[in-house]
Amino acid sequence: MGNSLLLLAPIGSVVALLFAGYLAYTVLKQSEGTELMAKIAAAVRAGANAYLKRQYTGVAMFFAVMVVILTIMAFMGYLTYFVPFAFLTGGFFSGLSGFIGMKIATAANSRTANASRTSLNSGLRVAFSSGAVMGLVVVGLGLLDLSTWFYFLNWFFRDLADADKIQKITSAMLTFGMGASSMALFARVGGGIFTKAADVGADLVGKVEAGIPEDDPRNPAVIADNVGDNVGDVAGMGADLYESYVGSIVSTSALAVAAGLGINGVTIPMTMAAVGVLASIIGTFFVRSGEKAEQKVLLAALRRGVYSSSIIIAIVSYFLVDAVFQGKHPGVFWAIISGLVAGNLIGFFTEYFTSDTYKPTQKLAGTSVTGPATIIIGGISLGMFSTAVPVIIVGAAVLASYYLAGGAASFSLGLYGVGISAVGMLSTLGITLATDAYGPVADNAGGIAEMSHLEPEVRKRTDALDSLGNTTAATGKGFAIGSAALTALALIAAYTEEVKHIAGESFKFDLSLLNPTVLIGLFIGGMLPFLFAALTMEAVGRAAQSIVIEVRRQFKEIKGLMEGKAEPDYATCVDICTRGAQKEMIAPALTAIIAPVAVGLVLGVNGVAGMLAGATVSGFVLAIMMANSGGAWDNAKKYIEAGNFSGKGSDNHKAAVVGDTVGDPFKDTSGPSINILIKLLSMVSIVFASLVLNYHLF
Repeated sequence: MGNSLLLLAPIGSVVALLFAGYLAYTVLKQSEGTELMAKIAAAVRAGANAYLKRQYTGVAMFFAVMVVILTIMAFMGYLTYFVPFAFLTGGFFSGLSGFIGMKIATAANSRTANASRTSLNSGLRVAFSSGAVMGLVVVGLGLLDLSTWFYFLNWFFRDLADADKIQKITSAMLTFGMGASSMALFARVGGGIFTKAADVGADLVGKVEAGIPEDDPRNPAVIADNVGDNVGDVAGMGADLYESYVGSIVSTSALAVAAGLGINGVTIPMTMAAVGVLASIIGTFFVRSGEKAEQKVLLAALRRGVYSSSIIIAIVSYFLVDAVFQGKHPGVFWAIISGLVAGNLIGFFTEYFTSDTYKPTQKLAGTSVTGPATIIIGGISLGMFSTAVPVIIVGAAVLASYYLAGGAASFSLGLYGVGISAVGMLSTLGITLATDAYGPVADNAGGIAEMSHLEPEVRKRTDALDSLGNTTAATGKGFAIGSAALTALALIAAYTEEVKHIAGESFKFDLSLLNPTVLIGLFIGGMLPFLFAALTMEAVGRAAQSIVIEVRRQFKEIKGLMEGKAEPDYATCVDICTRGAQKEMIAPALTAIIAPVAVGLVLGVNGVAGMLAGATVSGFVLAIMMANSGGAWDNAKKYIEAGNFSGKGSDNHKAAVVGDTVGDPFKDTSGPSINILIKLLSMVSIVFASLVLNYHLF
């Protein structure tokens, strides 16, 4: 049964990519609108393409160096010769998913603005369809990569006994996640630095100093800001969640071997992903709205799609588990449900803490009455407070999935349950990512409407879509961080199993807190997310300073710019952001690669296990805090702009803009990048486990 059902994985991949192609076709059929709208959209596209070309050139050099290192390790017997190739394919498909998402997003922005001239629902459909392309491409390419490697390795190891064959397959597949993680980190950090440098520079000089509206065409940084939305929140997020998606599946597959579930244990996560594809496609048809430009109405439209997909997955997974295990291990189904429920709950509570529909953000907006200092204090405290609920939800999901899957009787079976709950959470990724990638498209559409001087009614509709996008982006980040925590836990378990496999079953970990190497590892791991956040925040600050200086220069030196009689030099701002992002992303990325190897060579595998645990705990909490603080600051500003607390242009509004400026790198650079960090640390540890076992000081 297991072998035949595995065919659903490549079939699901093809279906996802074909439907993504159909949605892309329907988006591209729409009109771009006026000549001016098409011109602005073309400028955004050109900037995004130029950035990604430069980023991928730099990343290609890193991948070339890593392939040489991995090949040397394979030659020395520390790795199989599959690892360098797996590393390359993981990175390639991760980057490709982000690239395709960015291409459709930059094609959909003006089309969304133009569709909004007809109706709110038309604008929502175009923006959401482009987001769905991103979501389905990520799951489609993820399943394609997984299926190709599985069937190739199954053929290559065809002469081995089934138990040995599955062990070899899952061990080799586990390592291609390092390529996906590395690409995701570069995309997230580089894109995040670009977008927030442009956004902070545009806001500080344009809105605060010059007093001109957001997305005003007189602002030299406005095109760079729109470009940044795509390279950070679309290309970066796509690569990020691709990595979570494949990471959860391969780590769970590896844990299936330790749990003695064989091919059936591998079949469940692979086919669950295929079921998720079909459920996500069905869910897209439920996303419709009326003409009320209210957050509750629009949020309800998106929720219908996500919740309907979740219900379909819950029903089908029961029959899938029953068929594969033939009535044995029914608890695996409930482990899937625990992850599915946890994902939806994290999304809801992230929405509660960041949407201006609810009290927390409305209350935060009220603190602007006493100036920027109080709104910054309020935003930080809101973010800290908001960490409690996701931590409890993830803790409950881990506990439930471990014991429901049979952890009381078998430790390995319980760990498999934790892994499969992560797969359950990510099974809705096709549509969950659609609601997230929709946000930057709506944001760009609002900017194009402003710069094209469209009718006030159109701007009202795009503002409603943009405000919704802020909430869905925050929700998507919460989902990504929550799934990263579960995936990281599964990867830590997979790391311990990989070490045992390399060293032999007689090897015993000493993970007692009284073991000094474990304790030191915990401290180092707990520190790493803070160091990483500091490096990325500082990078945004330096890049933003360059933009601020350039925008001030243009306002001062270009005669007639403020009167609208001269055009600003958009290209220079785009180039400054591009060069700054490429330079500044190197230190954070290398930290994630070097740290686990250095800790391993000094403290050994016990120290690495401690480091992974410390980084997962502190990274999860810090990422949630930063993402929610940033999302709340952003929507507090939008709430004031909607006419509350004296509205646009008031001192309250200026205070909220300062809060939003602080929150920008919180929510779009550092916070989302931390969830990649905690997974990449595990992936690098797995790949270099053999080296660490042979060479370590303690």
